[in-house]
Amino acid sequence: KRHFRELGKDIQSEEFTVMGVGDMAGDVFGNGMLLSKHIKLIGAFNHLHIFVDPKPEPAKSWTERERLFKLPRSSWGDYDPKLISKGGGVFDRKAKSVKVSAEMKKLFGLTSDKMTPNELIHAMLQAEAELLWFGGIGTYVKASHESHAEVDDRSNDGLRVEATDLRCNVVGEGANLGMTQRARVEYALAGGRLNTDSIDNSAGVDCSDHEVNIKILLSDIEAGGGMTRKERNRLLVTMTDEVAALVLRDNYLQTQSITVTSSLGAHLLDRMGRYMRVLVKAGHLDRAIEHLPDDETIEERFNKGIGLTRPELAVLTSYAKITLYDELLSSDLPDDPCMGQDLMGYFPKPLQDKYAEAILRHRLHREIIATTVTNEMVNRVGVTFVHEVKEKTGMSSAEIARAYIISREIFGIGDLFGEIEALDNEAPAALQAALLAEGGRLIERSTVWFLRQGTHPLDIMEQVDTYAEDVAELTASLGQLLPEADSALLAERAAAYQDQGAPAELALRAASLALLVPACDVVGIARAAGLPVLAVGRDYFTIGARFGFDWLRRAAGHLPSDNAWDKLAVTAIIDDLYGNQSELTSRVVNGDRDPGATEGAIERWAEEHRALVARTEQLLTELQSSGAPDLAMLAVANRQLRSMVTS
Repeated sequence: KRHFRELGKDIQSEEFTVMGVGDMAGDVFGNGMLLSKHIKLIGAFNHLHIFVDPKPEPAKSWTERERLFKLPRSSWGDYDPKLISKGGGVFDRKAKSVKVSAEMKKLFGLTSDKMTPNELIHAMLQAEAELLWFGGIGTYVKASHESHAEVDDRSNDGLRVEATDLRCNVVGEGANLGMTQRARVEYALAGGRLNTDSIDNSAGVDCSDHEVNIKILLSDIEAGGGMTRKERNRLLVTMTDEVAALVLRDNYLQTQSITVTSSLGAHLLDRMGRYMRVLVKAGHLDRAIEHLPDDETIEERFNKGIGLTRPELAVLTSYAKITLYDELLSSDLPDDPCMGQDLMGYFPKPLQDKYAEAILRHRLHREIIATTVTNEMVNRVGVTFVHEVKEKTGMSSAEIARAYIISREIFGIGDLFGEIEALDNEAPAALQAALLAEGGRLIERSTVWFLRQGTHPLDIMEQVDTYAEDVAELTASLGQLLPEADSALLAERAAAYQDQGAPAELALRAASLALLVPACDVVGIARAAGLPVLAVGRDYFTIGARFGFDWLRRAAGHLPSDNAWDKLAVTAIIDDLYGNQSELTSRVVNGDRDPGATEGAIERWAEEHRALVARTEQLLTELQSSGAPDLAMLAVANRQLRSMVTS
């Protein structure tokens, strides 16, 4: 659904063609081919039969597939031939040859009147279909530069095609190893849409984990006399749909994370390369075994503006989660009482409502907490987030997780992401990815802020209690606090999001995210000075416009940052500008305790420091007249502002 949605198609309401590997008796293939009533299954095969339906009627064929799904040990041979369109049929794979109809010739691009079953299957795999759905056993697609021997599936050598021969738009890997990893990458580089078999099948593992952890919980309750075995079994049945929803939610977020990262393309490539080198050095990753690009390939792609493919991102996502999980599990984070909320969210509502204390005592509570926090952090802020924050702050994964959770709660980012996700099939997927990336940037900056400003170990509840209410007040009143120029930029950015399909309220909120980066600074200054947070906020934003902090940050934001070192340099300057602006705000509000005379207080400070202010203004005028300042110019301006602030 995600692949098609990002191609602009809703497969729950629009017809789409499918070529499949499997049959309706198989749970993966069978379930998959019932999940939309708009499927047009033009062909499929298993080890016994070949099914061809050149012009299927979606409603009738769906009903027939459902009948076969419910029929014990069914095969394509049980499909009602009256429901197959002209020129189609069910063919025995043991037959010496298959008669090729005119309709089949047109459908599969064939010229022969007869062909062997294997030749027909070979052609079907190359059919022009919107979805190729793998539900059976076997590796059917290799890369053009791979040999059949490298694939190591001799029984299907006669059927196998190359990734460059595929004419489908999307591949869904319900089965394991339907394609080699090299084939996936080659297909993706050519514009095909797919993940990997491990991503497409991860719900199965997730469901098993939920089942086991729920049964462990209920087993302890049963042993303590809290329920009988019959009551346990009845409760399990009632929770089936909710467990399914929890599992699917996890998998929705995982593929969404790959989408957001993929949307940033080559911009992240150098940082991904650095992260891979860190994993290799730590002994966690072998790039050759995982078919991840080496440094030379990374450089070639960077020069061509091509990022990592979804299959490659899927592998790195897995490694990021594995390493982060291990680090969190071995830390004291899972023992933090504040993690109870994340633990509770793993279980269905009936268990949360009735057995909350038992959940908190769960034998595997540490493992569950480490898993849920790992999944959320990687899904929400990306593969390299923890690694890059470690580089900036030197903090451990556990402290980074604490700062992330604090930021999540203070900015209510979960609600924002929920609103963005609710736009599925209503707004362009590219807009959703852009809005999600904006939210991720705010969380990243806020996380770093708490790691640098907070007392460690961070007390999650204390920090949330300290900042959440004031940050919410700032957020709600932001439009009233901004100077005219910033207010116009905010309106312009919000209008652009709205023009792309975002509702007005969400567009404004998303456009405001970049302006909320200093919110915690503002709250801290207000508390230290004993002043209303909105008054200090007005001072802060006025100072940003008056002394050029805003313009310089925007200029820095336009500098190239595709290279990891460039990003670090640009980020350092932006961080310095925020720090200098906060310090100047603190000096102004503490020098003049009259919050009602904001403009006067700022101008009085400027008059007291006229010489330094004049030099700063002259430098800014020169920079603005230069067009687009480079990194060196911004570094000089940053130093001049620092001198002015600390005078």
